[in-house]
Amino acid sequence: MESREAGKNPVVQRLRDWDPQAVAEVIDFRGETTVVVPRQHLLKVSEFLLGQPDLGFSYLSDLTPVDRFPLEPRFELNYHLLSLHRKERLRLRVRLPGSEPAVTSVTSVWPTANWHEREAFDLFGIRFEGHPDLTRILMPDDWEGHPLRKDYPVEGYR
Repeated sequence: MESREAGKNPVVQRLRDWDPQAVAEVIDFRGETTVVVPRQHLLKVSEFLLGQPDLGFSYLSDLTPVDRFPLEPRFELNYHLLSLHRKERLRLRVRLPGSEPAVTSVTSVWPTANWHEREAFDLFGIRFEGHPDLTRILMPDDWEGHPLRKDYPVEGYR
């Protein structure tokens, strides 16, 4: 993967001009731009991207969690954004430690995050602070653990 210079992507440059600490890293790979955002900045970056009419990142198409066990930070959350107005995609990535896999919910910005966050909670155990209904969505309520974690026993707990 290559790191892209800040000046080559106008959206990244706008983010850096607005708040230099909101962008920890920029990854450009095969024409797709990923902005790594510190977890404490995720909500305000999301609000900024939605609130800029000329950017218009109004659609969260997916939220993809990744478990990098045994590496730290263990978890990554990839927010796949779409600007219909600009016909442009942008990915926000947040890295979370295994000891505290929690981040602020973005359901107030993109309502579609509701079910995506519930799925990440259910299958990976990632908590979304401020989520309106953070309950299991796929597994039974009495299920123990989070089955998509890499350290989850293949045959379940005994």
